Amino acid sequence: MLKEIAATRDEDHERASLAFDEALFGHIGFVLSNFARTFVLGVTGSHIAPCPDVAPETFRYYQQLTRFSAALAFLADVSMGVLGGALKRKEKLSARLGDVLSYMFLCSCVLKRYQDEGAHPADAPLMHWAIWDAMFKAQNALEGVISNFPNRIIAAIMWRTVFPLGRPYVVPSDRCGHEVARLLIEPSATRDRLTAGVYLPKSESDVIGAIEAAVEATLAAEPIEARIRDAQKSGTLKIKVGEDRPAAAQAAGVINAEELTVVRRAKRLLDQIVRVDDFAQDLGVSEMRPPAVTGAAPMPRREAA
Repeated sequence: MLKEIAATRDEDHERASLAFDEALFGHIGFVLSNFARTFVLGVTGSHIAPCPDVAPETFRYYQQLTRFSAALAFLADVSMGVLGGALKRKEKLSARLGDVLSYMFLCSCVLKRYQDEGAHPADAPLMHWAIWDAMFKAQNALEGVISNFPNRIIAAIMWRTVFPLGRPYVVPSDRCGHEVARLLIEPSATRDRLTAGVYLPKSESDVIGAIEAAVEATLAAEPIEARIRDAQKSGTLKIKVGEDRPAAAQAAGVINAEELTVVRRAKRLLDQIVRVDDFAQDLGVSEMRPPAVTGAAPMPRREAA
């Protein structure tokens, strides 16, 4: 495209004509090539796409990314060829094409990081969830371009070319989401790799530090809380309405003083991080009024001349 534009600005008409023809036919060949690649990769599920030497669990993602790349190039060229300058004015259409590029970039970053960090099996759930989420959204963006294309005949051809066997991606599974959540809330080597270089203060007075401390304190208090619940179910521990549950457990010998401290710390930190800002009914206007001056000397009276 840039070569075609440059050729139109060349003052040497003969040279411009030759350069334009060469660029134009090259562009047409590129469009036809992308059309064929997109359709073939769609029909075969991208199983024939070449792939570098990577971790086995990421092999198919590289192939699918190749398919999405061909589809994006095909839709972009067809959109420019059919709509011309109107594509710029159809901002939602062009924005969806940009969304596809953005999600493909995110997928590339995820795959590169996973490979560069050694492809640890423990990190795989994070990689799988990120890829499926980005690919599903890229798929929706491609479908949005086709569904809203002004020329419905060409839109039908686009659909049959890009999705000949239907939509390949769905939302990430709940099981994968649960694995990701577990990795994010439990201290582990995976979590340390994910947060490497991130600002993590240790002070509980800091918002982020309090959240980190609350995570650790909650995990430490979980087995103690489980023991208290088991004691209640078995009838060993009876707690009256309004009674301090951890204190009653200590008094009954279910937990010791050290464990009581752990439970209390976890509760205090949880209360701290879930606490939200509250405001007066007048939104603090009364607090902004200057205090009344007491004991001030009276103003001198001015007598009429």
